[in-house]
Amino acid sequence: MADAEEGAEAAVSKATFDQGLMRWREERKVTKRDRIGMGWRPELAAGIVENLDKIDVIEVIADDFFGARKSKLEGLRFLAEQAQVVLHGVGMGLASAALVEERRLAQMAKLVERVRPEGWSEHLAFVRGGGVEIGHLAAPPRTAATVEGAARNIRRAREVVGTAPEVENIATLVEPPGDWPEWEWVHRTIAASGAGLLLDLHNLYANAMNHGYDAVAALRAIPAECFETIHIAGGKLIPATDGRDRLLDDHLHDVPDPVYALLEAATSRAMRPLTVILERDGRYPAMGELLEQIAAARAAVRRGRARAEMLGESTSRMGEVAA
Repeated sequence: MADAEEGAEAAVSKATFDQGLMRWREERKVTKRDRIGMGWRPELAAGIVENLDKIDVIEVIADDFFGARKSKLEGLRFLAEQAQVVLHGVGMGLASAALVEERRLAQMAKLVERVRPEGWSEHLAFVRGGGVEIGHLAAPPRTAATVEGAARNIRRAREVVGTAPEVENIATLVEPPGDWPEWEWVHRTIAASGAGLLLDLHNLYANAMNHGYDAVAALRAIPAECFETIHIAGGKLIPATDGRDRLLDDHLHDVPDPVYALLEAATSRAMRPLTVILERDGRYPAMGELLEQIAAARAAVRRGRARAEMLGESTSRMGEVAA
């Protein structure tokens, strides 16, 4: 009898927790406007906190808090109570025919439960194979096997964490083998998994430069309903053995003008409010310079929305004339 009562009590507790978590998720879905934010880094912490009025959302690297001491976790939770926070994973290796490690999923689930961010994301990359850590985000072969494997891993992530991640396209200096070009493979993967796309525009720009295709055309090929979060960043040109330079996505440089242009173009097609995150991982300039890049991104988004409105008005007028 006691066991039955304990089981019923546990079931009630879980139901109560699930209802509370559902209400929290709905409450956090308050985004009714475009937002521009940046990635949290310890070196930038003071500047970010001092300028929260200019930063709409903060993206935190989740892996930095896996297994962290209680005080560090409480600090992150406090930040999430003061500002809009999202988590970004870098080590799961979701885009692989191999199963994602349950330990990493459990760590993310625990962090999400404790911090209660708006959402979380990961990369469409593999980072390990046969027990060997590669040490960077690698592009998988673009085959049916990796589409199936990534979709399975993303579905499992949704089960364990409670919500599906947005998944990010990655930059690659070497074009992987496969049956499809990058964006067809990405689209097949998100369609099979039901995940949203975290569209990294510098990665798109770098791959277009490195592998000889048009970035604007690639952007047009991405269904506008797939994305609502965007990354922007900067990189540098490095020499390659074939005599052509390659664009390295190192996050150590300012956002270049072509990426702002892609942001404007993406915004003009976006079907939902966008969250745009500025990424910077080193060689940090003064906070004022980073805020200038946030302001430039905000201006690009405004131009994109104005372009969409103008196009809509022109299309409406054409319809009136035709009628």
